[in-house]
Amino acid sequence: MPLDQSFIGREYPPTEPYEVGREKIREFARAIKDDSPLHHDVEAAKSAGYPDVIAPPTFAVILSMAAQDQIVEDDQLGVDYSRVVHGQQDFVHHRPIRAGDRLLTVAHVDDIKTRAGNDFLTVRAEITTTDGEQVCTATSMLVVRGPEA
Repeated sequence: MPLDQSFIGREYPPTEPYEVGREKIREFARAIKDDSPLHHDVEAAKSAGYPDVIAPPTFAVILSMAAQDQIVEDDQLGVDYSRVVHGQQDFVHHRPIRAGDRLLTVAHVDDIKTRAGNDFLTVRAEITTTDGEQVCTATSMLVVRGPEA
């Protein structure tokens, strides 16, 4: 059964504040093999004009996926997560995520399309500081494979 088109435009409540820690940034950078000193060394980051270490750009996926879970777990929408394939991911950074940030994420359903028996769910996550400063817009497209796929 196709996903309900009436969900297009729906906004979900903000996530709980996520406190970005230095060590989380370092762990993420190590996991993706990014050895930039901006992610590991406070003094290098400060020399580059940042108040603390900054996260690699893809670190935002941690926050966007947590917010996206609200949509995927919404029983009324009816996504069968066992049939989900991650189709696309885009980030627009308004400024780097940095250690010490307290971030909120609000998830939006931007689009739902059905093609060849598969649903294409486009989700946008707006990541801001708790003070309302825009940090990143993350857009994901999830493919919910149909029963024959």
